[in-house]
Amino acid sequence: MAADSSDLLEVDRLLDEEERAIRDVVRRFVESEVLPNVGDWFERGEFPSEVMKGTADLGLLGMHLTGYGCLGASAVSYGLVCMELEAGDSGLRSFVSVQGSLSMFPIWKYGSDEQKQEWLPRMAAGEAIGCFGLTEPDAGSDPGRMRTSAKHDGPDWVLNGTKLWITNGSIANVAIVWAQTEEGVRGFLVPTDTPGFSASDIQRKLSLRASVTSELVLDDVRLPGSAVLPGVVGMKGPLSCLTEARYGIVWGTMGAARACFESALGFAKARVQWGRPIAGFQLTQAKLANMALELGKGTLLALHLGRMKDEGLLRPEQVSFGKLNNVREALEIAREARTILGASGITLDHPAMRHASNLESVLTYEGTSEIHSLIIGQALTGLRAFD
Repeated sequence: MAADSSDLLEVDRLLDEEERAIRDVVRRFVESEVLPNVGDWFERGEFPSEVMKGTADLGLLGMHLTGYGCLGASAVSYGLVCMELEAGDSGLRSFVSVQGSLSMFPIWKYGSDEQKQEWLPRMAAGEAIGCFGLTEPDAGSDPGRMRTSAKHDGPDWVLNGTKLWITNGSIANVAIVWAQTEEGVRGFLVPTDTPGFSASDIQRKLSLRASVTSELVLDDVRLPGSAVLPGVVGMKGPLSCLTEARYGIVWGTMGAARACFESALGFAKARVQWGRPIAGFQLTQAKLANMALELGKGTLLALHLGRMKDEGLLRPEQVSFGKLNNVREALEIAREARTILGASGITLDHPAMRHASNLESVLTYEGTSEIHSLIIGQALTGLRAFD
C-alpha cells in the first residue's frame, strides 16, 4: 500500500521540490489554524479576520501574479494551495480566489499603472480586500444582460445597480464592478466608502457559512474618470477573470474531496460492527475504492491543466472541463463519505456534510454545471447552444 492512502497513484512524485514545499506550508497552516475551529465558524456563520491575515502573511493573496508584492508562483503551486485551503473549507479557498483571481487579476491585467500601484501592493499584503461585482438578481448565467449601468456625467461616471451573491462584499475595501456603458461592458474600481455604495450580508445560508456573501447596491455612485479599467471593453473582461478563478476550483474541490475521503477511511477502519471494522466489508471497500478512483483522476486532471497553464496553453473550455468534472466528483465523494460515517456524518464532528453543503454552492458559482456542459458541447460540435 502507498504510504499515503489518499494518494494511491503517488501523484506527489510528479511535483517538484518547490511545489511540495509550498503545499506543505499551507497544509500545516490549515491543520493548525483552520481545522480546529472551522466547524464552529461554520456553525456560527462567520469568517474570522485572523484567517485572512494568515493567508496574507503566507503570501497567498495574488500569489500567481507577478510584481507589486505578489509571489509570482507557478499555476501548479497556486493550484496546490487552493487544494490545501479547500481541504479546510471552501469558504477559505473562496476568499483567496476572489482576492487574487477576481479582484487583483483584473487590476493587474487591465488596470492603469496608477490603479496597479494604488491597489495591488496593499491587496497582496491583505491591507485591502477586494470583491467582484458581476452577478445580479436577474443576471446570473446570462451576465451580458446585466442591468447595472455606468453613465458619463462630465468627466465622471455615475453607477447604478445591484449585485448579488458577492463573496467578500461587506468586508471589501474595493469592489470590481462590471456595468453596462455606451461602449459596452466596462469594469470599475469602486472604493467601498464611496457615497451611494452599500453592502449587506446574505443571511440564512445553509452553504458557505464560513464565508462572507453579500448584496451590493450602487445608488448614484459617482466615480472619477480614472476609476474605469482602461484595458478591456466587453464581456471578455469579466469572463477572463472567471476563467482564472475556475482554475483554482478545479484544484480546490479535490482538497474538499480528499478531506471527506480521509475522514471516511479513518472512521471505517476504527468503527466496529458485527465484531469487525466496517472497512473490512465488501460494500464499504467498494465505496472507498470508487472514491479513491475519482480523487486520483481529478487530481491528475488538475495537475495536467496546471502544467498547461504554466506553458500558456490552457483554454477556457479546458478549464470548464476541469470544473465540471471535479466539482461533480467531489460532491459525490462527500455524499458517499457521509454514508460511511453513518449518523455521525451529519454532525460537524466530521467534515463530509459541511463540505457537501459547501460544494453545492461551488457547483453553481462561477458557472453552473449546465453552463460548463454547454461550453464543452460547443467546443466539441462547433455549435453554440446558448446566446
